Amino acid sequence: MAKKKVKKVKKKEATAYLGLGSNVGDREEYIEQAIFLLGKTPGIKVLKKSSNYETEAEGVADQPPFLNAAACIETVLSPSKLLSAIQGIENTLGREREVEWGPRTIDIDILLYGDEIVSDDKLQIPHPLLHERLFALIPLNEIAPDTIHPALEKTIS
Repeated sequence: MAKKKVKKVKKKEATAYLGLGSNVGDREEYIEQAIFLLGKTPGIKVLKKSSNYETEAEGVADQPPFLNAAACIETVLSPSKLLSAIQGIENTLGREREVEWGPRTIDIDILLYGDEIVSDDKLQIPHPLLHERLFALIPLNEIAPDTIHPALEKTIS
């Protein structure tokens, strides 16, 4: 009896952009550790990282300034699985969620995921406030100026 060839189905890769921020402790180290842990996560490959930018806190103003950066990744994880992986990294790095928009060791947001638009109780992609947040747009513009925001149909630049 002839053997049938088994074809491996390769998961579809997506390019995603993440925003990272830290305003507690060694901010630069938290961002570097987050990038390192992203790269160690199965199904995620870090392609590029922006410079770090210092910005004033928004929302709750009485807190230290943030360091913000953006990263470009390639992933086979679905948006929801990527969110779970990111939250695991945040937890590993001591993220506490006691005060909304409060101080944090690390914050990682999915800014864009390919050209997908996702809207459910746990996840909004593109990030709903991306176009209003210079602390996310400036680092993202450094690494992806020609990338198109799928909802607004405008480039990041």
